[in-house]
Amino acid sequence: MTISNWLCSPGIWALALLLRPVAAFQLSCDLLRDLQIQEDLCTEALAAENASTNHWAEGGCAGIWDRISCWPSSAFGETVTIPCPKFLQGLTDQQGSLYRNCTKDGWSMRFPSVDVACGYDANITEPDNVVYFMHLKTLYTTGYGTSLASLVLALALLASFRRLRCTRNYIHMHLFASFILRAMSIFIKDEVLYSTEDIDHCNAYSYCIMANYSWLLVEGLYLHTLLVISFFSEWKYFCWYIALGWGSPLAFIIAWTVCRHLYENIGCWDINSNASIWWIIRGPVILSIFINFILFVRIIRILMKKLKTMDVVSRNDLGQYKRLARSTLLLIPLFGIHYMVFAFFPEDVSSDTIKIRLSFELTLGSFQGFLVAVLYCFLNREVQSEIHRKWCRCHFREYFLLRQQNNSMVSSAPTILTQVMPDSQSSNEKQRKKSAEKSSAI
Repeated sequence: MTISNWLCSPGIWALALLLRPVAAFQLSCDLLRDLQIQEDLCTEALAAENASTNHWAEGGCAGIWDRISCWPSSAFGETVTIPCPKFLQGLTDQQGSLYRNCTKDGWSMRFPSVDVACGYDANITEPDNVVYFMHLKTLYTTGYGTSLASLVLALALLASFRRLRCTRNYIHMHLFASFILRAMSIFIKDEVLYSTEDIDHCNAYSYCIMANYSWLLVEGLYLHTLLVISFFSEWKYFCWYIALGWGSPLAFIIAWTVCRHLYENIGCWDINSNASIWWIIRGPVILSIFINFILFVRIIRILMKKLKTMDVVSRNDLGQYKRLARSTLLLIPLFGIHYMVFAFFPEDVSSDTIKIRLSFELTLGSFQGFLVAVLYCFLNREVQSEIHRKWCRCHFREYFLLRQQNNSMVSSAPTILTQVMPDSQSSNEKQRKKSAEKSSAI
């Protein structure tokens, strides 16, 4: 079993998820990096030790690396004591010790077991939680896969039809692209990064997450501008939207990268010990969620006023509430309002509410791209009419081609008949002559 496979086992993964919800799905990256560093240091120390002395092969036990700890060389009869591996201390906050005896037959088994000595026993520590988080991982993987497929199709549809090319749909296309990048980054981390020991690019995915939140904010700003301002230059605003959606996350990522490199260049930058540096990228995300929530409330108020003025004549309160409810349901996934529920939720890992939070965020977050693609592309009447027009055009083209072929066949029929008629006439004349000759002979 390789180091990465051991760390990505269900028990370790679920333990990391329980103990560090802030970086629940990125934690393995730093664990792998820390373990790789410890292995390199152990290899160097053992190589230097073997170069200085070579009597351990005859009078003791040579030092070894057992995939999680470094054991120095020892003489026969000695008991070597080492602390628990650093990555387990970081997970469990428990400082224990491991032991090995150097015997004439070599190193004894490690005792006590790593699970017991260092605070986590995969056999007795909440096996239900392990199963729960494995199911949760399967659920969000399914959600991101469904979102990725639907978003790619929706983006292709909006880009294919010229009649759909407007500022509103351009913004939708950029939002779809940000959701696609987010889903792809999740799959790259889960399927490619953790299945190998390549841990050099663990910090390459924060930009995709921030860009997705930025484009959710752009959607809210654009819709609010449409309702508040009667006339405005959409193209001029669209340039600013591009800068906000793709440029602002890049600026924060650069600032965060510089600070991490200077002040917290540890591991692969997924565990955030320094809260002030972490807020460089967390702050803009929470701010965008808060602004979108305010825009959502303002837009709902504007829609209520417009619906009331529309229903003054019709006096149809039921229709008013139906339209308001439909508009609200359409706006919730577009604005990402569900993120507001746990945006300021305390990071309390000792409470069972962490399960509720993870289930809520991961389930809705993974399927959000699918909902956006369905509501703003597949159920869009303009898109449906363009697809219907394209379908009719293709069928009419086939119909006219078939009709043209039939007409050409009909027009060629007289020529064939004129070629056949002389031959038939000549054969009839021959038969008459033969019959006449027979009658004369009689």
